[in-house]
Amino acid sequence: MSSQEIVSPFVTSSYSGGGSANECVEVARTADGGRAVRDSKNPEVVQFYTPSGWSVFLEGVKGGEFDN
Repeated sequence: MSSQEIVSPFVTSSYSGGGSANECVEVARTADGGRAVRDSKNPEVVQFYTPSGWSVFLEGVKGGEFDN
């Protein structure tokens, strides 16, 4: 099992731009339980996150760590 093996379709975040903005973040699951993330305008560039890295990121989002 490769940590970079994508095992689900990419889905668009419900928080992505919308409308004519076309600012879409897409996320898919990887074989090790992590996530693959890409920009729908540049789908050939994919970032991979380990399960623990993704969990820490989500905790930060929920905790407001990235709010302006």
